[in-house]
Amino acid sequence: MSDFAIEIRNVSKHFGGVKALQNIDLNVKKGSIHALIGENGAGKSTLMKILSGIYIKDSGTIKINGEEVHFTNPKSSQRKGIGIIHQELALSPDLSVAENIFLDDLGQGKKTINWDSINQQAKQALDSLGFNIPPTMRLGDLSVAYQQMVEIAKALTKNVNILILDEPTAVLADPEIDILFDNLNKLKQKGVTIIYISHRLEELFRISDSITVIKDGQTIIELDPKTSNEDEIIKYMVGRELDSLYPDKIVPQDDDLLLVKDLNRTGLLRNISFNVKKGEIVGLAGLVGAGRTEVARCIFGIDPITSGEIYKNGQLLKFSNVTDAIKQGIGLVPESRKEQGAILNMSILENMTMATLNKISKFGIINHHSELSMGEKLKKLLQIKLGSLFDPISSLSGGNQQKVVLAKWLNTDCDFIIFDEPTRGVDVGAKAEIYRIISDLAKLGYGLLVISSELIELIGLCNRIYVMSEGTITGELQGEQITEENIMKLAIPKRENLN
Repeated sequence: MSDFAIEIRNVSKHFGGVKALQNIDLNVKKGSIHALIGENGAGKSTLMKILSGIYIKDSGTIKINGEEVHFTNPKSSQRKGIGIIHQELALSPDLSVAENIFLDDLGQGKKTINWDSINQQAKQALDSLGFNIPPTMRLGDLSVAYQQMVEIAKALTKNVNILILDEPTAVLADPEIDILFDNLNKLKQKGVTIIYISHRLEELFRISDSITVIKDGQTIIELDPKTSNEDEIIKYMVGRELDSLYPDKIVPQDDDLLLVKDLNRTGLLRNISFNVKKGEIVGLAGLVGAGRTEVARCIFGIDPITSGEIYKNGQLLKFSNVTDAIKQGIGLVPESRKEQGAILNMSILENMTMATLNKISKFGIINHHSELSMGEKLKKLLQIKLGSLFDPISSLSGGNQQKVVLAKWLNTDCDFIIFDEPTRGVDVGAKAEIYRIISDLAKLGYGLLVISSELIELIGLCNRIYVMSEGTITGELQGEQITEENIMKLAIPKRENLN
C-alpha cells in the first residue's frame, strides 16, 4: 500500500507550440497539506486541471492511492474522490446559494426537489465554515469573498478525499483565512489530502506540511516549511534574489488630489471622509463586507451616492456614471479582473486600448498603427509576458491579465487610480513589478488608493492607511502607527455595533 495519495511521474502537456508542463513530478502524502507554488505561467493550474480531469495529459503517469489512473473528464476524476476549487469562481450568479452548492444533483436521486432539505443542507455546510450566508440568497448579490466561501462549501459537500485549492484566500481577510485554515486542518485530521496553491508565502509556512516549487512547467525542488524560508522559495521561483519586494516610500506633495467628505450610501456607507494627496499611496483596509469596494464603486461612478461630496484638485465633482468619472481623471483596477476588468474574448491589444479609443481613432475609425504602437509601449513598460498582442487576453496567466487591466489606464488622462486587490492571484515576482509600477505612478504625481486584504501589502506600500468597519471609517494610521495589530483593532466591529 502506497504512502502517497498522489504520485505524478514525467507528466507533460503542450498547447500548440507552448510547453505548459515538461516531465513534471509530484508526490503528495496521504492526509497531508501539500503546497504548490510558482510564478504565474509556471504550470500549477495546468497540472491541477490534469489531476481534476479538465485537461488530458500528453504523457507520463498518475497514480491515486497507488492505482494508476487515466482521467479523460472531470467526472472520472470526481469518481476517485478528487475535488477542486478554482482560482476563478465557477458559479452561477443568478441562482441561489443553495442551488449553486447542489447544482450537480438538486434532486438528489429523486424526481422532485425537496427545497427545504436542499436549503437546510446548504446552511449546514456554510455554518460549518463559520459563515452566516442565507442559502436562499441570490449568489450574485454576495461579495466575491463570500462567493468564494460558497465555492468551498460546494466542494466540501461532496465525498472528497483529495481536495485541491487554487488561491482560496485571494479575496479573504485574516479572520476569514483563520476560519478556512481551521477547516482545512479538520479535514486533514479526517484523512483528507489537500493540495494548496497560493502566492501568499506566509500562508505556506502556516498551513502546509510540504512545499513543491515549480518553474517553467518543471519541478524545481520540494522543501520542508519547518526548515525553509521565504527568501529560499523566492529564489527557486524566480531564479534570482528579490532584493526588496516593496519600493522605498516617497514623500507625497502637499496638495490634495482627491477629497471625500461625508459620503453616504443608504444601508452600505456612513459618513466616509478621507483625502489622497498628489504623489501619495493611501490604503483602505478592513474585513470582508466592511465597505471598501463600495467606496471605490461610488468614487468611480458605478453606484450613486445618497449624500456627500467628492473634490478633485479642489473642484467639486458632479458625475452620475463611469464615463463622467473617467472624464474627471479617475480610473479603477477592479477586484475581479475577469468579470469586471477585462473582456476575455477580446484581444490583449483591444483590452489595453479600450479606454483610450479617442486617442487612436478619427471619425470613428481606429488607426491600427497607433493602436499597435500604444500596445507595444505598454507591453514593454509593464513587462507583460505574451505571445502576440492579438491573442485573446484569456490566453494569459492571471498576473499578466492583471497587468493588461492596469495598462488600459496608463494612457488615459487619469491622475487618480483606485486599485482594488491589485495583486489578487499574482505571484511574488509579478507583485514586485506591480508595486514598482504603483510607486512609479506616485513619483509622477498620481494619487493612488489601494484596497487590499493583505495587511502586509498595505503596510509595505502605503503612506497612510484608513481602516473601515461596517460601512464607516474607524481610524487613520500613518508612520509608526501602521501595524497589523493596530489595523485589526480598528477593523473588528465593536460589540455595541453588533446589537
